[in-house]
Amino acid sequence: MTFGLYIGAIVIGLALLTWSADRFINGAVGCSDVLKLPPMITGLILVAFGTSAPEILVSTLASLTGSPALAVGNALGSNIANIGLVLGLTTLIAPIVLKKTVLYRELPVLLAVTMIAWLLLLDYQLSPIDGVVLLLLLAVSMGFLIWRNQPGTEDVFEIPEEGHGLSGGKAVFHFLSGLVVLIASARLLVWGASELAIGLGIDELIVGLTIVAIGTSLPELAASLSAALKGQQDMALGNIVGSNLFNLLAVLAIPALLGPMNLTTDIILRDYGTMAALTVLLGVFAYSMQRKGKLARLEGGILLAIYAGYTAWLVVSIS
Repeated sequence: MTFGLYIGAIVIGLALLTWSADRFINGAVGCSDVLKLPPMITGLILVAFGTSAPEILVSTLASLTGSPALAVGNALGSNIANIGLVLGLTTLIAPIVLKKTVLYRELPVLLAVTMIAWLLLLDYQLSPIDGVVLLLLLAVSMGFLIWRNQPGTEDVFEIPEEGHGLSGGKAVFHFLSGLVVLIASARLLVWGASELAIGLGIDELIVGLTIVAIGTSLPELAASLSAALKGQQDMALGNIVGSNLFNLLAVLAIPALLGPMNLTTDIILRDYGTMAALTVLLGVFAYSMQRKGKLARLEGGILLAIYAGYTAWLVVSIS
């Protein structure tokens, strides 16, 4: 009965998290219209940040409630799921168009910060200093991307149409109600996941890398699959790259800022190593497919197979 309660909390938390994230983003887009913010600010900051809002809140609450391993697992697992699961499935449905703005703006930044962040973690500790450095990297990355976004440059982030046309009052209501439910559902999810892990004797890191990571990646998965089915999958890569950038520099910084945490070999080699390998592999695929201009189904199948293999590795490690 107790385990049923925890599982129910996880399921309800994930469902509300997905719904509220969509409402939060639409409200943010509506507010940006009312405030007449540039499309680049809306796409780069509001949408990219909004799709990472579940991860940010879950990691914050997990760290504050004494579950930093769950927070780290959420950050790394979400990036792994975004590339391996979300991008893999989307590409299998339909090839993804490679935007030059992603290839020469966002993707190089993601590759660079992935390598820099790894260097910070090689001392097997996530410290407040690491958190500050990650946030500084986020500020520098955002500044660079804004600087590179020249007038007339195509925006690579998919801005939800539902948010356009909302009146000022409705936009604020969607934004605030989405944020409130987002916080509550994240708290419910963290509670259910951490209690389930304790009850079953499973490492919280594993729960964060699997259940919580997939759950907080549901907005990206739903948006990407929906876009692919509608033939609008060209925005998927930009959204995934932007979300991963925020996850790595903002979400991972949270447990670091809230206190030092010792990292295991599994985190550095298995989990961060898999995330880094998938990121580099995505870069190899993207740059090698420039002439064709698309990521083909073969590449999507490879990414999905790697994700399945990684998940199987985690399952084996539990037993």
